Amino acid sequence: MAGAILVQAEVLADLLSGKGSAGAVVAAFAARGLLTFLQKAAAARFAVRFKKKVRSQIVDNLFIDDQQPGERAALATRGVDAIDEYLTGYRPALVMAAVVPVAVVVRLCVADLASALIILVTLPLIPVFAILVGAHTRARTARQWQLLSTLGGHFLDAVAGLTTLKVFGRARAQVKLVRAMADAHAGATLRTLRVAFLSALVLELVATLSVALIAVPIGFRLLEGSMPLRTALLVLLLAPEAYLPLRAAGAKFHASAEGLAVLEQVRPQSVAPVRTHKRPPDLRTATIRLERVTVGYPGRPAPALSEMNLCVEPGERLALVGPSGCGKSTLLALLLGFVEPTSGRVLVGGVDLRELDLAGWRSQLSWVPQRPTLFPGTIGDNIRLGASGEIFEAARAAALLPVISRLPEGFQTRLGEHGFGLSSGQRQRVGLARALLRTESPLVLLDEPTARLDSGTEAAILTTARRLLPGRTAVLVAHRPALLDLATRVLALPVDAA
Repeated sequence: MAGAILVQAEVLADLLSGKGSAGAVVAAFAARGLLTFLQKAAAARFAVRFKKKVRSQIVDNLFIDDQQPGERAALATRGVDAIDEYLTGYRPALVMAAVVPVAVVVRLCVADLASALIILVTLPLIPVFAILVGAHTRARTARQWQLLSTLGGHFLDAVAGLTTLKVFGRARAQVKLVRAMADAHAGATLRTLRVAFLSALVLELVATLSVALIAVPIGFRLLEGSMPLRTALLVLLLAPEAYLPLRAAGAKFHASAEGLAVLEQVRPQSVAPVRTHKRPPDLRTATIRLERVTVGYPGRPAPALSEMNLCVEPGERLALVGPSGCGKSTLLALLLGFVEPTSGRVLVGGVDLRELDLAGWRSQLSWVPQRPTLFPGTIGDNIRLGASGEIFEAARAAALLPVISRLPEGFQTRLGEHGFGLSSGQRQRVGLARALLRTESPLVLLDEPTARLDSGTEAAILTTARRLLPGRTAVLVAHRPALLDLATRVLALPVDAA
């Protein structure tokens, strides 16, 4: 691109001084336009691939329990889109700002040393002012993004709980709160824009005055006849090109400031661990071992698990008990591959879990979370998710048949978002049936599977579980005493160990 700019200035100076041809000028402009188009196309393709990768990593971290769904949604949609301006605008402008001014100054040193020296003296003023204003802009943009993220998370929570808010008469109060948060975000946006406009004014003023310092002496030298016309035209054409990339980079910085703020949040997730994709050991014979495992979450002063050592033998049924926040769900998340140890390692048959093929590893697991995720579709499709088998038997084992028999279309009854149409206990039973359908999985992970069930349903499911678990390894998070009867060993996690 720098070469195209120099050639364009040369042929245009020749044409204006009466020595060149219009065809050469058209060709130079066409070449520069083509290079600009190719540069933008390459940057756009890279941006698409990068944003796809970032969104995939955000989705992969949805199950980390310290992440708010609303903030995750804002980050994966508006946040990732904001990165586009940084990748397609600011980064290419930085490259141009590093290359083009150097090429222009080198050429002007040959054509007119005095003009080259003026550019060398005034050129650093643009990045200096840009850095001074940019530091102020970064803080304001980070504040603006924080307010937007909070607003998105609160609005999502308010919409999800709208029925409850209406019942308790708190809907109007939430409307006022959302409106106040939106006004705060709008105010932060306007303050950021004022700084951006001030920065643009400063950069344009410095660049314009710098070009004037070159143009005025050249005019006098032309009047005196001490400078050839072609050289004067070449200097006047190239001087603005020396400042243009820096001005563009300054302007693009403000447009990409939100994307930079988003990248600060995405960066801890953006470096994917290197996996060797080893074949997972057979869990029917493999021992699971935790060696000095510590897990910490961003924004939390204390780790969720600290220096934990644990051994789960094949066929053992381990129950985890302890107060909320002591790391029971985090331990299950470790085994599921949703989080990785901050230090230490999880070994499966002597192989680090981080080296295993996660898809093959998870194919050996059955998992019932505290709040099973249901998708729009039929109840049958939600039970059949990720497994094949007889859903009738799985539903019967999960004590779900009485519920399905009361529905107008049985297993073909369609559910709304998040299982709308079922109670929390019924959704829990769908999650249980989904896990029970995976009859061949040698490792069962149960995170309080009967927490939302009445005592009669809990007793029926525990009876089924007793028939299901023998011969399989199980890790259970238990709060209710009835679940402890399924365990062959109980491990109490103290809260101060987290």
